[in-house]
Amino acid sequence: MESQMLDIRGMTCAACAQRIERVVRKLPGIEQANVNLASEKLFVEYDSSVLKLDQIKEKVEKIGYQVVERSENTTVTIPIGGMTCAACAQRIGKVVGKLEGVEEAAVNFATEKATVTYDPQKVRLSVIKGAIEKAGYKALEVDKADASDEDRERKQREIKTLWIKFIISAVFSLPLLYIAMAPMVPFVTLPFPEALDHMQYPLVFAVTQLLLVAPVVVVGYRFYTVGFKALIQRSPNMDSLIAIGTTAAVLYSVYNLYQIADGHFMAVEALYFESAGVIITLILLGKSLEAVSKGRTSEAIKKLMGLAPKTALILENGVEKEIPIDEVEIGDIIVVKPGDKIPVDGTVLTGHTAIDESMLTGESMPVDKKEGDKVYAASLNTTGAIQFRAEKIGSDTALAQIIKLVEDAQGSKAPIAQMADIVSGYFVPVVCVIALVAGVAWYFGTGGDLKFALTIFISVLVIACPCALGLATPTAIMVGTGKGAENGILIKGGEALESTHKINTIVFDKTGTITEGKPRVTDVLTTEGFLRERLLQLTASAEKGSEHPLGQAIVHGAEDEGLAILATETFESLTGRGIEAKIDGQVVLAGNRKLMVEREISLEGMEETSDHLAEEGKTPMYVAVDGRLAGIVAVADVVKESSRRAIERLHKMGIEVAMITGDNKKTAAAIAKQVGIDRVLAEVLPQDKSNEVKKLQTGGRKVAMVGDGINDAPALAQADIGIAIGSGTDVAMESADIVLMRSDLMDVPTAIDLSKHTIRNIKQNLFWAFGYNTVGIPIAAGLLHLFGGPLLNPMFAAAAMSLSSVSVLTNALRLKRFKPSMK
Repeated sequence: MESQMLDIRGMTCAACAQRIERVVRKLPGIEQANVNLASEKLFVEYDSSVLKLDQIKEKVEKIGYQVVERSENTTVTIPIGGMTCAACAQRIGKVVGKLEGVEEAAVNFATEKATVTYDPQKVRLSVIKGAIEKAGYKALEVDKADASDEDRERKQREIKTLWIKFIISAVFSLPLLYIAMAPMVPFVTLPFPEALDHMQYPLVFAVTQLLLVAPVVVVGYRFYTVGFKALIQRSPNMDSLIAIGTTAAVLYSVYNLYQIADGHFMAVEALYFESAGVIITLILLGKSLEAVSKGRTSEAIKKLMGLAPKTALILENGVEKEIPIDEVEIGDIIVVKPGDKIPVDGTVLTGHTAIDESMLTGESMPVDKKEGDKVYAASLNTTGAIQFRAEKIGSDTALAQIIKLVEDAQGSKAPIAQMADIVSGYFVPVVCVIALVAGVAWYFGTGGDLKFALTIFISVLVIACPCALGLATPTAIMVGTGKGAENGILIKGGEALESTHKINTIVFDKTGTITEGKPRVTDVLTTEGFLRERLLQLTASAEKGSEHPLGQAIVHGAEDEGLAILATETFESLTGRGIEAKIDGQVVLAGNRKLMVEREISLEGMEETSDHLAEEGKTPMYVAVDGRLAGIVAVADVVKESSRRAIERLHKMGIEVAMITGDNKKTAAAIAKQVGIDRVLAEVLPQDKSNEVKKLQTGGRKVAMVGDGINDAPALAQADIGIAIGSGTDVAMESADIVLMRSDLMDVPTAIDLSKHTIRNIKQNLFWAFGYNTVGIPIAAGLLHLFGGPLLNPMFAAAAMSLSSVSVLTNALRLKRFKPSMK
């Protein structure tokens, strides 16, 4: 058996997809054929000894559709170790992007991952990873089943290592700082060992500082190995700035130590060992806090990953057997007891229970499940025991798809991030030039004061940090998309998250979006002498033999009220008019006005009531018993409880709301009136919905389309933002920019509100990052000192630099406090 995925063009509706499936399945050797309308793909599994792929393509094209050659490009996500700032991400992106066969290389500093699209015929993955390694970074394993766990463990090890390095560094740098600064504190005499007096024993004083700074430099060795390597490769990063600054301080201090040993005791005033030690210590502290904060930004993913159970209880030859989740195969019968989690996706075979699906939908109320219903991995079985057939396992489960979707979104870039990326790419080289120019200028401006010039040089290098710029956008996107996932709102990327806040017009599909999508009995009105329950029971019993959706709605309505369905003695379907049945010896007619007139049944003044029900968007059905009108049973696709509240909320946000439907204008107008919709587009065919959206866009509107992700796929794709509402099916996920996991329209304004909060947070982060560097670098370069103000000490520059990154991360984490409004 072989399997192939083919791209199909020319499909306009679900009927097209069904036709292709029927035609292909009739071919000899076909095992399986499934068409996804939203993604326009045909999956086929076939016996290659009986059937050739070209024959399948030929058959599809023969019935009027086009088979498009699939792109051979492959996309992989490569975790990367060793990045310290946005300049590192820029460098990796440039190095990989230059490789022949690489179409796109996007590196996310916050997630520490590179997403690379490449042609495997032109470049191998090993070459890509080799280029990353050659640039001085570590390319980690790709696409391993346990990659997420390994990645989490690796990051925990990194955080632990950073804290250990900081503690060791602090143990040596604190006494170093005390020894260097205590004798110079004015008006206060601090306890100080006489043997280290810098005036009496200058050489001992200097050597002691050298011995204390040495372990700190060793602990911070990575700044030098990475920083100087990047400098040699002409792509300096933040490590380069630290390496140059602290090396200059240490070498200048060692030179002065030599001077002291040679008898020039005044050189004791020109030691910078403590600056180098404290700078490294403060930066290690900043890096530790940054690593912890970055870990917290992806907590949503960790929570989702932790939901899946590790084992499953399967039924094998009538015996229950517990096996690891990885060993579950499609078709296995799985037993789930009360309190257990569902291990994989499937369909219930036996049993009845209530399942908590809040991890998928965000909906807190458990959902009743019976035979034939779908169950999803990681949801919690609360009451009864069930058996179900495994249908989707591993990466195919709804949970796995959600995790991948959120991970992809967190790794994507919003358009607003492009400016920060461009600036970060040029930032470090420009800072190096500024530091050098400022140092030289002050050296000559002070008549050759090397100590003063060195202070300026080191301060500029140390205070300038592109980390804040690199973290400003991706951290906010990570937290924003994660927060959306917690509330059942899956946002498929940074671009979608950013664009959503610009929406000023929303077009809702009617059926299944504003309405429930399932007809229900809304009114049972009787004439004199007939009881309501008896009328509903007789009508439902008569309709039991009908396959019409409205008839089935009446049957379900009677069953929901606990009414028994009576046996029919005779049944006849009257095409275009209704039905006739004999029940308990009574002749029951159920249908339209035409049927009643045909049988000469008096409508007893019920015509006005029927017209009024029709104006409300309901379908009235006259019911007569033994030749006399018994009443009217009305059926309608009822409006969801949340629809009116959601539309009111959107109006308050200044958003115009339209409804698009294939229904007649009268019904559409009735529904629109119920929920307060501004504009109605009725009697629109599925293939014309996208044209209606396009017309709105032509008028300068930013349009979001909200639909069920199947019939509305073309319109979802045409809209500026496509929002699929439903249970998170494959089709919905592929056809929209945002997927609402539950059928609650209040999630639409919540998604827009979340987008606004996230963009506001990104702008705050960028303002802080740009503002910090705009103010900090001139001060470090001695601008205030030029006008009689203070000179920035390199140690304070290091503290400010670390604080900038931590503050940006902390601000992004404020998004975790976002709460959906009016839930």
